[in-house]
Amino acid sequence: MLPFTLQQLRILKAIATEKNFTRAAASLYISQPSLSKQIKILEENLDTILINRERNNISLTESGKIFLQYSERILILCEESCRALIDLKKGDRGNLKVGASQTIGTYLMPRILALFAQNYPQIDLKVQVDSTRSISTSIIKREIDVAIVGGEISKKLKKKLTIQPFVYDELSLIISKSHPFALKRIIKKEDLYCLDFITLHSTSTIKKFIDNTLIQNKIQTNELRTILQLNSIEGIKTAVSLGLGAAFVSSSSIEKEIKLKQIKILKIESLNINRQLSIISNPECYKSKAFHLFYKELIRLKTKSKN
Repeated sequence: MLPFTLQQLRILKAIATEKNFTRAAASLYISQPSLSKQIKILEENLDTILINRERNNISLTESGKIFLQYSERILILCEESCRALIDLKKGDRGNLKVGASQTIGTYLMPRILALFAQNYPQIDLKVQVDSTRSISTSIIKREIDVAIVGGEISKKLKKKLTIQPFVYDELSLIISKSHPFALKRIIKKEDLYCLDFITLHSTSTIKKFIDNTLIQNKIQTNELRTILQLNSIEGIKTAVSLGLGAAFVSSSSIEKEIKLKQIKILKIESLNINRQLSIISNPECYKSKAFHLFYKELIRLKTKSKN
């Protein structure tokens, strides 16, 4: 007989998340005395202390942290088993947790989800947007079923993922309509040194990718004039439209501004900056019918983009 119940695992996870017995009990719709009793029984059965109780400061012991890792895996597998049975019973109905790295999640994913929802309104979609690293980790931990990311995935994470090339995302050079270069259609690489650049912060994966691509094309990035660093694409687009400078941004993020003629795209002679977007999933995770339908739609969009 196991020394724990699934409810006790849920209670431990809630305490680790809330760091407060009262809030943890409320999140599970049980009383605090009942929650405290179950944790006490769990600790007695395991013959170890899982939670540090220091005044109002609640934290997990080392034993608690280790046991929580396994608890989360057990609970996820339980959820997957239920989803598999629901799939079998309800056919195409089901739930799907979708992830996206930040730029994709803001500009590209909403359109993909809208198209998917039109074709499969019976599937309940939940979306998480975060950095490529965080999304990849969530896929490995089975917290997300499938995701589209644009950032670089570390070798350590790659070993635990199924990675399928999706589409290329072009990073366009944009300027305002009033910019001195606005009458030009194509500029030379040397002209980049004459521009004032507005960029994301140096820690941004997109910024690193752009810089690496420019360096590969023999452009000295340390000689480019950066006048402003912002933490959002929206802020960069606004600054460019106001004539403050030029910027490299994802083409998927500027469709509205192009239609409204607020900015102009400059082509660079013999230089295109394209980053590969990828579909990632967990090879060990159960693939629901909802997953296969969504994946099929992504591959259809990929094929369509090539034609």
